[in-house]
Formats: sequence, C-alpha cells, structure tokens
Amino acid sequence: MTWIRSKPVRVVMRWQLIVTMAMVLLFGLTSGTHGAVSALLGGAVSMVSAAVFAGMTARHRGTTAGSVLITALKAEAAKIVTMTGLLWLALTLYEDVVAGGLVATFAITVLVFGMALFVTDEAGTAGVEQT
Repeated sequence: MTWIRSKPVRVVMRWQLIVTMAMVLLFGLTSGTHGAVSALLGGAVSMVSAAVFAGMTARHRGTTAGSVLITALKAEAAKIVTMTGLLWLALTLYEDVVAGGLVATFAITVLVFGMALFVTDEAGTAGVEQT
C-alpha cells in the first residue's frame, strides 16, 4: 500500500484487513467454509472499494477547496459504484453465500474506513493531508 500517501487511509485499510480476518475466523467457526468465504468476500468488497477511493484521491493535486471537493465526491461515487458492483457479483455468482457473513463483514469494514478522520498523520492533522 505504499502508493497510498495518506497515513490515515493506510491505517484504516490495515484495520479493515484485521477485521476481515477476524470475521473470517468467526464465520468459519460458526458457519463453516461457506461462512468464512462469505466473510472474506464482504471484507474484500470493502477493501477494494477503499483502494479505488484512495487511488483516486492520491492522484489529485488540489489547489482550491472546490477542486478537492470535486475529487472527493468523484472518488466517493466511484467507491459506491465499485461496492454495488462487487456486492452484486458476490451475491449472484457465489451460490452458497452466507448472506449474514458477507453483509456483516462488509458493514463493519465500511465503518472502519470511516474512522480515517480520527487517525492523525505525521503533521498531527486528522485525516487531512498537508501539502
């Protein structure tokens, strides 16, 4: 994840991975292999969409508040489209999906991504990159 310049985003993506693995273990023990795979898919959907968001925002060199806002909105839209498409693929292509495992892991990892605002970077600013 070295292509992600933002420390807060790197930290929350690492936590998304940790939460996903914990949920894989939990659903693997309670629902078997299909539960574990479903939890893995739920976490993967969230992590891939977070990477799309991070990639779009990392490329931007905003000079005005308006351009930064437009980039953030475009990145958020791309994240939502990615989430929707990947969830649809997971639910339609994986016949033995354990919906509870997929949705629970997805929801928790999405909430974890929102915690980026509370992680401070080297400059001591929470979720805001200084240029």
